[in-house]
Amino acid sequence: MRFYANQLAQALKKDLLPFYMVFGEEPYQEQQCVDAIRVRARQLGFDEIIKFTNLPGFDWQTVVAQYQSMSLFSARTLIELDLAQTKPGTSGAAILKSFAESPNPDMVIVLKNLSAGQDVQRSSWFKTLDKLGAFVPCYPLTGTHLKRWLDEQCHKLKLNMTGLAKSALLESTEGNLLACHQELEKLSLLFGEANIDDHTLQQGLLNQAKFNIFDLGTALLHGNSPQICKVMEKLMSDNIEPMSIVWALQKDAQLLLELYKGQQNGVPWATLCKAHNVWKNQEASVQQALSRLNMSVVQQIQLNLARFDDAFKHQLVAAPYQALLHIALQFARPIPFDLPISLEENV
Repeated sequence: MRFYANQLAQALKKDLLPFYMVFGEEPYQEQQCVDAIRVRARQLGFDEIIKFTNLPGFDWQTVVAQYQSMSLFSARTLIELDLAQTKPGTSGAAILKSFAESPNPDMVIVLKNLSAGQDVQRSSWFKTLDKLGAFVPCYPLTGTHLKRWLDEQCHKLKLNMTGLAKSALLESTEGNLLACHQELEKLSLLFGEANIDDHTLQQGLLNQAKFNIFDLGTALLHGNSPQICKVMEKLMSDNIEPMSIVWALQKDAQLLLELYKGQQNGVPWATLCKAHNVWKNQEASVQQALSRLNMSVVQQIQLNLARFDDAFKHQLVAAPYQALLHIALQFARPIPFDLPISLEENV
């Protein structure tokens, strides 16, 4: 069955299903949904959380061993499996189907971090899990859906913003829900329940006097190494959350990959731009990036981001901003490097 992100909380109150597939291209919604499942599972006695990431060389038998394990203390376990933007493959698909054929009542599996394309939704493993579990698509929000989301967040934070202020905020954050929510939390601290008009909001945004995630995106597509370094240095000095930077890098890498695939399939450029929300004033920089980078380089960037994400979540990254700078510079030209990850075992 399918629940959209804004429907999941209500659905969790009724029942906790054995399988959840939280898929899509919007990381803020994805994380909020996974957190909601985690909280509900804990309320129902699933006290242990085991995390796996489907990186190259991943052994699916480790998931099988965990799923079939029996605890002397009857502990109930939530398994989070990060697919790292890759499909489970033949062996993984067979294992996931076997779980659905013989579900363990003391286990809940949450699959995440995979684009929810029609090819995925048509796969037999997806359909098998979907019969017993839930598919939670996390698509980027636009138009009325984005405005409705903003209204909901303002209500939760008891913020009183004028329509013009809301429009200005959405324009400045350009659909990045994480950046938008961070601004809302900041406004809540500064103004409480006082009225916030567009002038007040704009002054607050201007007074920050700093580069933001979207300045980084512009530098990435242009392949401007000095600007990438300059923006990244400022983001680091402002203590911007590393996962927000990961979101920006992944967003542009995924865009380029989708455009590559579309061009290979003979899709007209105008159709591709419309499908992937590439604005007219962005087309030149996007085409620059496509001519500068080949598909294997972009795939390597995505692989490095997946490795960083896994290591960062396990607190194994020795220098996160340095690692992200190296990954960002790959948008300018291929740079072989090793992520600065602790030698401590990833357990």
